[in-house]
Amino acid sequence: MRVVAKACSAPLRALAHSAPFPSRSHTCGALSSKDVGARVVLAGWLLPERKLSKSLSFFPLKDSYGTTQLVVQRRVADPNPSADQPVDPSLAALSDVPVESTVLVQGEVRLRPENQRRPDPAGDIEVQVNSFTLLNPADRNMPFLPSDTQNMANEDLRTQYRYLDLRRSQLSANLRKRSQVAHIVRNVLHEQDFIEVETPILLKSSPEGAREFLVPTRATASARTADDVPKQQPLFYALPQSPQQPKQLLMCSGGVDRYYQLARCFRDEDGRKDRQPEFTQIDLEMAFVSWGSDAQPSDPWRIGGQEVRDVVEDLIRRIWADVESVALPDRFRVMTYNEAMRRFGSDKPDTRFALEIVDAGGRLPSGVVTALQRSGETIDCLAVRRSRDAAFSDAAQASPTEGDAERIEITPANVSSWLGDSETVRRLLSHPAAGDPRDVAEMLSVAPGDIVWLAKRRDPPEGGSTVLGRQRLRIAELAEAQGTYTPTAAPHFLWVTEFPLFTRADEDKAFLAKGRWSSSHHPFTAPAWQDVEALYEGRIGEVRGQHYDLVLNGVEIGGGSVRVHDASMQEYIFSEVLQLDARERAAFGHLMHALQCGAPPHGGIALGFDRLMSILCRTASIRDVIAFPKTSAGTDTLFKSPAPVDRDILYQYGIQPR
Repeated sequence: MRVVAKACSAPLRALAHSAPFPSRSHTCGALSSKDVGARVVLAGWLLPERKLSKSLSFFPLKDSYGTTQLVVQRRVADPNPSADQPVDPSLAALSDVPVESTVLVQGEVRLRPENQRRPDPAGDIEVQVNSFTLLNPADRNMPFLPSDTQNMANEDLRTQYRYLDLRRSQLSANLRKRSQVAHIVRNVLHEQDFIEVETPILLKSSPEGAREFLVPTRATASARTADDVPKQQPLFYALPQSPQQPKQLLMCSGGVDRYYQLARCFRDEDGRKDRQPEFTQIDLEMAFVSWGSDAQPSDPWRIGGQEVRDVVEDLIRRIWADVESVALPDRFRVMTYNEAMRRFGSDKPDTRFALEIVDAGGRLPSGVVTALQRSGETIDCLAVRRSRDAAFSDAAQASPTEGDAERIEITPANVSSWLGDSETVRRLLSHPAAGDPRDVAEMLSVAPGDIVWLAKRRDPPEGGSTVLGRQRLRIAELAEAQGTYTPTAAPHFLWVTEFPLFTRADEDKAFLAKGRWSSSHHPFTAPAWQDVEALYEGRIGEVRGQHYDLVLNGVEIGGGSVRVHDASMQEYIFSEVLQLDARERAAFGHLMHALQCGAPPHGGIALGFDRLMSILCRTASIRDVIAFPKTSAGTDTLFKSPAPVDRDILYQYGIQPR
């Protein structure tokens, strides 16, 4: 039975086809030369016509699997169609169908002329259309055409009409790849005896480091005002920043030895291209993980969590093998936090390029060294040399200077004296001192035409980046934009370990810490076994954590740790180090009791699924790998959220008085 087009005497803003129609036989990306001669039924979105003559046109037909070229031959004066391939006169109406309309076509697969074949799916064939059915016409005044990738609408408009933007091949391919990776994750972890467990979305608010989203309830609790007047106060759930406490309780239970889930997480943080208020983690936890060992020359990993490391590396290797057809090394590189900060100025260094930072503090005149030691600082140098850093030389010339760094251009006149003449060094010298800054100049081997940046930083390093670490990245980004530097295609995975267990240099946590120490990772991270004594002696700044981050091409894609399983140690961290008050400690009462009930040593990790996918999909923003993302401001212009709520509803939740 042939399907014919609707009668087209009326304008084509017709009603959608609400009657039976044949099922499609293939998707638009499935056909190939082996299907030549087959009768097929395809369905998809009609893209702009390419008319070759009055009687011949080509139309791309697109679905989420790919695009097939349609060939439409119209009946002309005294036509002579072959008996077995009748041409319906109504095919001329296909030219009047609005672009992006949904159509169903029946036709025959033909081989394209050799010079028109493409390497894409269905790129070597075309479909001779015999008949079509307009399933649903598109509005001729759509806000934008998803198929017009040469004149893409701005991101705000595309976010507002996300259901149209998702029709773009790039985004639909991203979602398909995301599903593929999720399937690999589940298979690999299932093979390694992990159990998928769903943890609660509605939990209690607890001070774990980031701002939470609160969910009001109609339940209330009795309370008293300062004047001892009884009142009812509203009660709230909190959306989880991560399933941290539930997964630790699973380990404490003894009922689950290895847990995982693709967990939904929520943080009320300022938006960035790699940050969303709701996101997904590949979350896992293991019982009976190790608590460290002595480092070996061949493997500097000396904290605990080797078992977690093994699982994650196996998982990542499988993803890259199956999705990218890339074989990764048996072991990923390991670097301590101190080494990463000193050499690259970042706790998530991009090791795809050199431009390493040099600590010059100890090689300066003695007066400078004394002044630096007194202030707990050192001086870093970053040199871009024409001779060995040619790819970055032009970018260094054009790059703005980051923060309070000092930029020095090396000339024949200052090639021997630039360091001693620098403002950074001279400000630290109150009188002539022994030592010759030429030692540092010779160590850097700079020459006229080179550029050097100097900047002071804390010693030992703290925080997530230094001034010259940011300068280094700025130069590389500019060189890439100029086309003089192309990052290697090979993925650079790196474990960063031995972070400070506690910090006062995390701006994101300052609002909760209120001047107190805060946990660099979270308050359940165990100290390095070598630093337990320093912890109890109050040398807090010296304590390293059994915390490990997985970095890929300068992007942190995961972080985890060995957990504190000793209840008394956890209590000491809460009360003596983080100085949580009784109310704050009460939020962890259930976890404290679970630790007292024979909890095993345990540890885990959370891999940022959205960040991982953005790298695999080669897009700079995680919004491109999420079906319905929020804007950088955390709003949803499609569903119009967040939105005000009626005062009567707020009253029911005890938030708004009558």
